[in-house]
Amino acid sequence: MKILRDTLRLMVGQPPYEVYLAHMARHHPGQEPMSRVEFFRNREAARFGGAGGGKCC
Repeated sequence: MKILRDTLRLMVGQPPYEVYLAHMARHHPGQEPMSRVEFFRNREAARFGGAGGGKCC
């Protein structure tokens, strides 16, 4: 089920939140990560061209 969920998220441009958390811990240890809701909104904005979207690295 997890593989299907992850595949569907990637198909619609939604990377897994857990991957984001691991990235933040590894590459930005002093920075507080976005909440799950903030992360979702950020990815939606990046996908559809809203303000505040984009990738960190």
